[in-house]
Amino acid sequence: MAERLVVRESLEELSFLAADWIREVAEAAVRLRGVFALGLSGGFTPVRTYQLLADPKAGPPLPWAATQVYWCDERCVPPDHPESNYGLAFKHLLSRVAIPLANVHRIRGEDAEPARAATQYDRLLPPRLDLLVLGIGEDGHTASLFPGSPALHDHVHRAAAVVAPKPPPRRITITPLVIEAAERLLVLAAGEGKAAAVARALSGPEDLDACPAQLARRGFWLLDRAAAANLEEGMHGR
Repeated sequence: MAERLVVRESLEELSFLAADWIREVAEAAVRLRGVFALGLSGGFTPVRTYQLLADPKAGPPLPWAATQVYWCDERCVPPDHPESNYGLAFKHLLSRVAIPLANVHRIRGEDAEPARAATQYDRLLPPRLDLLVLGIGEDGHTASLFPGSPALHDHVHRAAAVVAPKPPPRRITITPLVIEAAERLLVLAAGEGKAAAVARALSGPEDLDACPAQLARRGFWLLDRAAAANLEEGMHGR
C-alpha cells in the first residue's frame, strides 16, 4: 500500500504539491544529516515540478549547497541531446538554481560502452537516497526498468545497462536495490494513458516482471484525476 496517495484535478495542481513536499523532505534531511541526496527522473510529468522548485516566487529554495543530485536513469545520448534526462533537469531546474557543480552527479549516457557507464554510476551512488522521484509508463515501467527486464532481478549491481522496448533503446538505469534502499519515494503520474498502469501498480496482483512500478508501491503517489480513474473509490485521499 502506498505511504500516501493524493489526487489533484490537474498536473499543475499536483506539481505544486510535489514541489512543496520535496522542500519539506529536503529541509528535514539537512536538519538530520546535513545533506539531502535527491534522485531525479526524466519524462514530461516532472517538468512542472522542476520549474516550481527553481521559481523563487513558488516557494523557498531547496538547501542547494547541501543537496546532492542523482538520476534514476539516462538515455544513451550526450547531455545536450533533447532525449537526455540530465539535459531536461538542467534546463528546467539545475541551470536556474545555486547548486554547486560538484553536487550534480549525472549518468554518462554518451559513453560508447553503457556497461562501463553503469559501473561508474554504481560507484557514484550513495548508500541511500533521501528522496527518489519516479514516474510510471503506460506499460508499468519505472526508471528504465521495463516489464520483463533482466535488471529487475539484479540484486548485486545498483546501476545497469539495459535495452528498452521504446526509443532510444540503449539506456542506463538504477536497479531495484536503489529503489528499495531509498528513504522516501515520490511517484508522479498524470493523464488517462497512465490509469491502467497506476491501478496495476497500486492494487494489482504482485508481479514485478509485469509491472515494475510495483517496486514503488510504498511511496507517496501524486496523481491527477485522469491517472487515478481506475482506482477504487475511497482508495485515495485529497
